[in-house]
Amino acid sequence: MKRILSIALALGVLAGPALAADHQVQMMNKGADGAMVFEPAFVKAEVGDTVTFVPKDKGHDVVSLPGMLPEGVAEFESKLNEQFVLTLDKPGLYGVKCKPHLPMGMVALIQAGADASNYDAVATGKLPKKARARMDAGLAQVTR
Repeated sequence: MKRILSIALALGVLAGPALAADHQVQMMNKGADGAMVFEPAFVKAEVGDTVTFVPKDKGHDVVSLPGMLPEGVAEFESKLNEQFVLTLDKPGLYGVKCKPHLPMGMVALIQAGADASNYDAVATGKLPKKARARMDAGLAQVTR
């Protein structure tokens, strides 16, 4: 009986990472919401999931927006034209931008888990007008 419990426990520990989902986000010159977009621009995920940013078109990167990350999450920046995988280690909202296309509104928002304690920081963070409009559309989808 102990052996069966030990095996079951070991399988449960090994299966944990396998349960994490990967969410694909395309970096595009043109999409359903216009020019220079992340699609989807809002992702609802769980802590432990990954978000893979895929450059469908050239000229894009993914960079964390200062002050728009959960507490304790380090800022990050991908290389231009390269796929980037973000692991959602902490609950909260993750605001990201494409550095070359921020003035054109290229931003996205990720919610990891049910925690939205940094909502106000994202809602009041300084962004260009078009980026603010797209970020606000993402904030409208946040569950609190």
